Order: sequence, then C-alpha cells, then structure tokens
Amino acid sequence: MKEPQSLETNRLASNIMNNSTSIDEEHVCKLVLYMEIPSINVRVWDVAILIPNLIFMMYLVTKFSRARLKLRAANSPIFFTFYCLVLFNVFTSILRCLISMTLNFSNLAADSINITLWILVKCFFLATEMSVVVFALAFGHMESRSSIRYVLITTSFISLAYSASQGALEIFMPDSIFRINSKDLNLFGHGGIVFWLISSVVFTMLYLLILVLPQTRLREKLALPVNRSFYVYVSLLAQLNGIGSIGCAFLLLKITEGLCIVDVTTFLYFTLFTPLVYITFLSSFFSVSQSSIMFSYKAQNDDRVEEDTVSLPHQPSFSSLKTDSDYIYQTDNIYNNTRFSVSDRQIANPLYNASLQSPDSITGYSMDEQTIDIEEQKK
Repeated sequence: MKEPQSLETNRLASNIMNNSTSIDEEHVCKLVLYMEIPSINVRVWDVAILIPNLIFMMYLVTKFSRARLKLRAANSPIFFTFYCLVLFNVFTSILRCLISMTLNFSNLAADSINITLWILVKCFFLATEMSVVVFALAFGHMESRSSIRYVLITTSFISLAYSASQGALEIFMPDSIFRINSKDLNLFGHGGIVFWLISSVVFTMLYLLILVLPQTRLREKLALPVNRSFYVYVSLLAQLNGIGSIGCAFLLLKITEGLCIVDVTTFLYFTLFTPLVYITFLSSFFSVSQSSIMFSYKAQNDDRVEEDTVSLPHQPSFSSLKTDSDYIYQTDNIYNNTRFSVSDRQIANPLYNASLQSPDSITGYSMDEQTIDIEEQKK
C-alpha cells in the first residue's frame, strides 16, 4: 500500500535534518577526526591544529616587545584592538587543543566538554571575523574608542547567538555523520551539515557582496576601504566558505568525499584565520617606522577629550612671534585633524582667546603703534 504523500514528505525532511547518511568509521576523512597517536593517546586532529597555532604564537612572542613599543608610540585604539583579538584567538585555540588532549573520551562528560570548547573557540573566531568587516565598512572613517566598543559589543552578541544555536543543535540533534558508534561518542559537527551548509552559504554571499561593492554606485555613498589587502582577505574567506558549502552539499547528496572537503576547510580556518588577520591589518603597521592606517580617518564629535588621545598639532612658542602667527593662529582648520570639535574649543578667558591670535591682529594693539592707555586702565 502506498504511503500518503504527506508522510513521504515528512520522512524526507526528517532524513535531511538528521542526515542519516552513513559513513564508514574507517574512512580516512572520518578516521582523521578521532584517530589517536598510540604512544601518547592524543588525537591527530588536535595535534594538526595545535602545531600551526604554536608556531604563530612563538612568532608573536618574539615580536611582542617591538609590538608593545609601537602600539604605545602610535596610541591607536584600532591597532591595539586587533592585536588583542589576534592574541586572544591564538591563545584560546591552543588552550582548546591542550585541554582536548588531556580528555578521556571513554566517558560522556569528556565528549560534552570537547564540543563546548569547539563552540567557544568558534564563537571567538566568528566575533573577530565579523568585527573586522563591520569596522572596515561601517566605521572605517573613525578611530575612536566608542566606535570600536560598539562594534565589538554588536558582533559579540551576534556571534553568541550563532554559537548558542550551534551548540543546541550539537546537543539535541547530533549529526549521524559525526557519530562514532564503536567508541560511543559524537564528534564536533558544527551544528550539523544542514546548519553548516546554510551558514557557509550566507557568509559566502556576504563576502561576495563586499567584493562587488566597489564596482557599484554605492562606492560614492559609502566610505569603502581602499587597501587592496582588505579585499584579498575578504576574497580568501569567501573562497573558504564557498568550498565548505560545496562539501556540505556533497554530504547531503550522500557523496562521502564531501567530508574530506569540510575537513580541509575546517583545518584551514582554525589554523590560518588568525595569521591572516595579523598579516592583513597588523604586519605592515609593525614593520614600518611611520605607519599609515588602513582605514581612512576623520574627526568626530562623539568622542570626549581624553588625556591619552589628544595631541595638539603645534605647541605655542612665544620666543618666535613669526612662527606662532604663521603656524598656530591662522585658521580654525588646523584643528580638523585632531579630536577637538568647534564646540569643544569654547575658552572662557578672553585674554587666552587673544593669545591664540597673531599679535599684529589683536584689536587695540600694534607692534608699530602703541595705543594702550595705561592711565585709562588705572581708572
């Protein structure tokens, strides 16, 4: 007897969501995810991700003194923020690998801890990934602590929501592709193939949209980044997500080779993403004596005057009236490149206002003709 069409549709949808595709546990692309080194009982997958991150961390340690001095001299919140994100991401990735190496995966608790660590690292990486793009596109013309704080908070909430959804799927709807029956454990499946496919396609489309923005009329309305390295960064992430979505699609079509594709993209993401951010946004800053910020910059009125962020273009020197009048007191435009706004420069003392003018331009006073009546002042 033929089943009703509605039942067939429900069964098909259930098979797609649960992804009942069976992949042999001895398949090389599945075996590499849980195979252990016999002598030390450590997973090969964790070692493969740990080594590149350790090498990059050693590189950062050797450059730390120079980076600290350069960041202090530049006093740039943008570069300081990205440097902290790079350090934090590589540290958490190494920590995850080390903790996973110490777990005994013969019990359920170790399985849950391992999945939780993967989700946390993915959350941090995703927040960094989005903050770079959001800052470049929406706040690229600013270099203020308030803008950076707003970007980080926003991207952190988005990343947290994404990771919470991913974690819920991992716990309540584990993907059968990442199930190891012989060891009674579930590998980290990125929320399942369907969730992974959808997110990979979405990020691919977003990155492709960023790549085509300079070719549209929006380039006249948006302050788009002009540095070529930023678009190389976006292009690489678009390719990585695109290839990953192809691998997920293959798995949904029951093509087991798709697991090899997603393994490669996962390995590249968790080993090369942080160095890519460093090379794109920080390497040139630390390598030259006088750096130029990748993002254009202009003053804004939402910043408060802070002691560590305000720098005057020129200090008055009363030993040289010509220098002062020529370089300090010409126009208000000289302050356009500082963090002062016109409203911030309301000086209450009129004598101080007079001192910010050329001596030859003060009303009632001339270098050639003395017009000040001392007797009137005494009255």
